Amino acid sequence: MSSQAPVTVLGLGAMGRALALAFLAAGQPTTVWNRTAAKAQDLTAHGAVAAGSVAEAVTANQIVVVCLLDYGTVRETLEPVAAELRGRTVVNLTNGTPAQADEMAAWITGLGAEYLDGGIMAIPATVATPEAFVLYSGPESVFQEHRAALEAPAAAKYLGEDFGLASLYDLALLSGHMQMLDGFLHGAAMATSREGGTATGYAELLVSWLKSMIAVIPAIAADIDADRKSGTPPQIAQGLDVQLAGVGNILTASREAGVDTAPLDPYMAGVEGLAAAGQDLWSGPARVRQLKGE
Repeated sequence: MSSQAPVTVLGLGAMGRALALAFLAAGQPTTVWNRTAAKAQDLTAHGAVAAGSVAEAVTANQIVVVCLLDYGTVRETLEPVAAELRGRTVVNLTNGTPAQADEMAAWITGLGAEYLDGGIMAIPATVATPEAFVLYSGPESVFQEHRAALEAPAAAKYLGEDFGLASLYDLALLSGHMQMLDGFLHGAAMATSREGGTATGYAELLVSWLKSMIAVIPAIAADIDADRKSGTPPQIAQGLDVQLAGVGNILTASREAGVDTAPLDPYMAGVEGLAAAGQDLWSGPARVRQLKGE
């Protein structure tokens, strides 16, 4: 399908509005709908067509992009127009779980429509920038048919036929981001616990440090996959005694500075758990097996 293919966007919160503006900027005829109709008014100045109802919005175009609060809201919004979905492609970019994606896919495809599930790896301000991307999962033929039309908001990354993969990766990436952000904030609390420390100075050093450490992540990922496939010993590992001492020092220094250790306590518990299980090395595969209860 052409990159100029018309689309409908259901939901005009901050992210839905950013998606609609990206489609419009790419020259794609765009129909929009929101429960609060006033949210569509400024988009009409950019060329959008404001639908007066969900039915009007859905029947306007073959591609229906949905970006609402949660999957329950998606179902509630689409159920009254279920018959009108037949022959259309529903692209659900609402945040949810893999199980919810599977359930939604079964319902939508049962109505005679095509379905793609997606996860937006961007914030509204970074939609339509080179850094943004959207994860998609579902039938590859459907993805390829509409790929050009869907790439206006961000690069489209296809993960596979399993409907739940996009949601799974979306949440996994958010988990990594949120824990990194909380780690940064914990470190900032430590760094500013003394008069000479500043969050700005700490952040500058942290960014430099993380750039070097990020290069190790693909190697750890390769270790995890090799362990799952054949039990191959990891290439990246560290003695648990070193981990116990290092994390122990961070916790002690935090307490001495009056900083809550909650962000690091689960990590220390994991290291201690590996040691209690008789292991003497920390590695990506060992930690992943532990987190999965294997």
